[in-house]
Amino acid sequence: MTTSSAPQTTVDEVLAELAALADPKILAVNTRHGDDHAVNLTKLRAVAKALKTQHELAGELWATGDTAARLVAILISRPKAYTAAELDAMLRDARVPKVHDWVVSYLVKKSPHVEELRIAWFADPDPVVAGAGWALTSDRVAKSPDGLDLPHLLDLIESQMKDAPDRLQWAMNECLATIGIHHPALRPRAITIGESLRVLEDYPTPPNCTSPYAPIWITEMVRRNTQP
Repeated sequence: MTTSSAPQTTVDEVLAELAALADPKILAVNTRHGDDHAVNLTKLRAVAKALKTQHELAGELWATGDTAARLVAILISRPKAYTAAELDAMLRDARVPKVHDWVVSYLVKKSPHVEELRIAWFADPDPVVAGAGWALTSDRVAKSPDGLDLPHLLDLIESQMKDAPDRLQWAMNECLATIGIHHPALRPRAITIGESLRVLEDYPTPPNCTSPYAPIWITEMVRRNTQP
């Protein structure tokens, strides 16, 4: 039984459809966040939904290097079909933040190679790749922390996060907050580290959103989780 509803679809047809959906206003907003695609994500997801799973087409779309095409490629891929080496190459080639995040969230986290890649990326000399390792570590901290040395993670965060490049710093900060939220015994230390380093303390936060500043983030999520 095939999962492809439109095997005749070509790369050029998908690129043309995405080009027709391009909106300069969307591009202007995305550019401020380091992204370079001009398609509303709801509309982009609709394109992928219509294509359904087409792993071969996904590879062809990825090879174009076009950001919108790569986002569609991720959505129509079979995550378990990628080897660890393929996922490693894709992540290292994904320099656009949205593409990077979707490779981690939609492909790597659903891959049987996730732990192998988490370990390989965690201390990578490329801070963007290391950020992916830290993001995967945050996921384990929340869902399956057995085997992780959480106090050592806090040691690394305390000594390295303040001067880390932006994307790595963001991922380390998320791990700090995740430890504080999910592990009560380590919560006081996590909050103290956040207060000492003051990373993202002044980050502009929209109304009704939680600040990424770890002490506020931890306190607010614990409050929500303990409400009757």
